[in-house]
Amino acid sequence: MYAEIILPLPLQSTFTYSVPEELKDLLQTGTRVLVQFGRKKYYTGIVSHLHNDRPDYEVKEIAAVMDRKPVVRYPQLKLWRWIAEYYLCSEGDVMKAALPTGLKPESETFVTLNDDFEIPEGFTISDHQAVIMSLLQHKGRMRISDIQNELKIRNVTKLIGSLIEAEILTVAEQVVERYRARKETFVTLGAERGDQTRLHEFFDMVGRSQRQERLLVTYLDKSGWLHPANALRDVTKAELMELPEISPSIFKAMQDKGIFKIEKRTVNRFNPESETHEPELAPLTDIQREAHGAILEQFRENKPVLLHGITGSGKTEIYTHLIAAALRDGNQALYLVPEISLTTQLTDRLRKVFGDRLLVYHSKFSDNERVDIWKRLLDSSEPLVILGVRSSVFLPFSRLGLVVIDEEHESSYKQSDPAPRYNARDTAMVLASMHGAHVLMGSATPAIDTYYKAKNGKFGLVTLTERYEGSVLPDVEIVDMPRQRKEKQVRGILSTPLLDRIRRAMASGRQAILFQNRRGFAPMVVCRQCGWVPKCDNCDVSLVYHKNTGMLRCHYCGYSRVLPALCPVCGQNSIETFGYGTERIAEDVQEAFPDARISRMDLDTTRNKDSYQQIIESFSNHETDILVGTQMISKGLDFEKVNVVGVASADTLLNFPDFRSDERAFNMLEQVAGRAGRRQEKGTVVIQTSKPDNEVLGHVVRHDYTGFYSQEIEHRRQFNYPPFTKVINIYLKNKDARALDRASATYAAELRAVFGNRVLGPQKPFVSRVALWYIQGLMLKVESQASMKKVKELLHGIFERTAKSPDMKSTVIYYDIDPA
Repeated sequence: MYAEIILPLPLQSTFTYSVPEELKDLLQTGTRVLVQFGRKKYYTGIVSHLHNDRPDYEVKEIAAVMDRKPVVRYPQLKLWRWIAEYYLCSEGDVMKAALPTGLKPESETFVTLNDDFEIPEGFTISDHQAVIMSLLQHKGRMRISDIQNELKIRNVTKLIGSLIEAEILTVAEQVVERYRARKETFVTLGAERGDQTRLHEFFDMVGRSQRQERLLVTYLDKSGWLHPANALRDVTKAELMELPEISPSIFKAMQDKGIFKIEKRTVNRFNPESETHEPELAPLTDIQREAHGAILEQFRENKPVLLHGITGSGKTEIYTHLIAAALRDGNQALYLVPEISLTTQLTDRLRKVFGDRLLVYHSKFSDNERVDIWKRLLDSSEPLVILGVRSSVFLPFSRLGLVVIDEEHESSYKQSDPAPRYNARDTAMVLASMHGAHVLMGSATPAIDTYYKAKNGKFGLVTLTERYEGSVLPDVEIVDMPRQRKEKQVRGILSTPLLDRIRRAMASGRQAILFQNRRGFAPMVVCRQCGWVPKCDNCDVSLVYHKNTGMLRCHYCGYSRVLPALCPVCGQNSIETFGYGTERIAEDVQEAFPDARISRMDLDTTRNKDSYQQIIESFSNHETDILVGTQMISKGLDFEKVNVVGVASADTLLNFPDFRSDERAFNMLEQVAGRAGRRQEKGTVVIQTSKPDNEVLGHVVRHDYTGFYSQEIEHRRQFNYPPFTKVINIYLKNKDARALDRASATYAAELRAVFGNRVLGPQKPFVSRVALWYIQGLMLKVESQASMKKVKELLHGIFERTAKSPDMKSTVIYYDIDPA
């Protein structure tokens, strides 16, 4: 027997391994196995399928089977294959993204000091190498990364490499299991249930100790031991130890008397027993009920449905009713949101309705927690709601009945790096079709492609044109910043009209949100004497100043350095910062409103799992007055007392050299505007810009999505962009700029020979070097009905024809299908 194994590597095929006789009965499609790949490395692989076709080359044996049953279901493997085919990547890329790290143990390289080494003739041990040898003598086996972290020595890998060559150090591979199961200690009574005689004996034993007696009574009460008609409830030792005046010695005494027995068990981190109470649903308004009925009607036609509802129209309430119906039918529901910040506010709202049947899944959870959610779905077909971001599409659903894609227009659904560069919205629709599940997409500003398909009958379309409970859309004011500066009506980046609006909101006990889609303190640092600008060592970008840490950071590769006090070129004390990030705006707002409580929500302030919750809860409870943030605050958040929303600079969103730039700008501004006045009181949105006559801003002022769509779809038709074509961006990367120029020209010529005038480029992107890699891009526009399988074959053929070129051998090529 032979098995085709998917490995978490960017290689285009599966790999054939032979199945040892003793493992044949253990293997199934979707099972994890441990296999050797290369000379020493071991990886976790997934069995794609089994067969009896002997390859015409020598194959290795599977080293171990890691599961008694599959960890990946068959529909998941089908989805992996579709993603690999459509997004032009490997199944290994998909596996790496899909499985939590805890389910992918692999071998790691350890180095140890050779016990009987001899220093070769002519070999000199440097001071740094001597320190490494001393550390290994003291600690034994270590990872190279751990040695680097401990010693803070540069070029550790090179130093260790020469010691290995001299046979002073040896290398070993060891498989490291990262997942740690959660174990709990459970308590049982040392008597058969119903044995009253033995129970009386236990009470006699503890009669002289009130604490032991209280502990016994508490156990009987919590476990339900005295009520045989009910199932016996598990009681943990931790629960009993929470009682006042109960110490470990008291518990141990009862254990020694045989009253209590303990047992350690592996448990899921998330309660495996769901509450089965009927969800408490808020009643729908007449308009919502009508939309709900229209969605159900279109579900009968088995088409995905787009719910186009203005901001604050109550789309979430409709989602909740549809999810409740799916659970009543015994099905599971997937509720996709574009940002982790949205899961924070929705979790509390949905928990009140669905209780423990709600599971949340995103990258801020620990790997152990994600593995436990995966295992719970794998081990059970119970009706559950999974609220999560794009990676949730990879979970092992067994009875998926409904997929809700909230804010479906969001570019956050598109994975940019690394592969697979998939769009979770489109992937979720394929996932739903494989399960026979219904799909509902919702947005106040649908993606142009989605709305076009809905208008042309490919998707169903339902609209909500009124806000919930009669609240109205906010007024939008455009502030001409050049004019404000001329009249000296600007403080920092904030204009007088915006400051006045915030002041009035604060005076009336309301809150304000300020939006700036740029984090950090200042995006530009310059020496005013000589013009020196600090640049990233690895990328072609200037560094951003972060005042709270005093560091200059690259937002592309993470490189950082301290802001120098003196210019390193001219030596003068003349370094100045320019521009505004969220950190600087928050500081300016604090100066303008010294009594205001201000919080900030951007990548820098939300690095751990609980930070989203803390910021959002604090603002929701009116513990802060003004929230300054990036695009995180624009996506579906609902704050009752927000009366004013300010956009610090709309110019950062407008006029990008990209065919989707107007769509992104309109969506972002309209969504930000939707945070204002979400209850009875009308809100105000103030947009600051140097281009007040921009057409996009006019549509935002009128909240005119259909007008914007009509204008944008004609531009797309005229210039042959999606939805009238399918776009594939092809990127070439090389660490040698000249080699990249030659490789790009060669590859572009081959592309044009096959695809003709469908090819644009090559050209350098906005940032043409990232993490030491120079980048060039080509755009391929193919017909919207084109087979991606055929396109992939043609592109693979072009790659094979050009691969022999020396420049192409050192060049990395990757594809971005349907770029967001």
